[in-house]
Amino acid sequence: MKIGIVSDLHRHVPESLHEALRGCERIICAGDVERESVLWELQTIAPITAVSGNNDWSLDLPFSVTTTIGGVTFFIVHRPEDIGIPADNVDVVVHGHTHIPRDQTIGNIRYLNPGSTSRPRGGSAPSCMTALIANGKLLEVELVELPEESHGWW
Repeated sequence: MKIGIVSDLHRHVPESLHEALRGCERIICAGDVERESVLWELQTIAPITAVSGNNDWSLDLPFSVTTTIGGVTFFIVHRPEDIGIPADNVDVVVHGHTHIPRDQTIGNIRYLNPGSTSRPRGGSAPSCMTALIANGKLLEVELVELPEESHGWW
């Protein structure tokens, strides 16, 4: 099963993101979409699980979500400082907010931040992630850099 991981879209779904997420069966969004239409557009690619970012004050989204996809349990929150101590059953923590990609394992938990599709920071390119899950395991995570023209400065 292939899943897409996005965050910090800030009102814009670049066309290149559609291509990057082609074939995904689910999408995880770690917040800062700012417009409901962004969620609707992502939903045309695959079913989405999304949380509220600090710029999503007008959207009715949960602060955090714990969900199991393909036997892998994800804890999703926008800001890394809101992660706290993940529950024992969590395999992967997904967050956004920093606009800088992260793929780090601490203990038995993998921490992922797909960066930002629209406003990258820290010298990173616009990006998202894809992940492969099989037999209840996260097998592979890929950082997908999007073309520079995908910046969504609205």
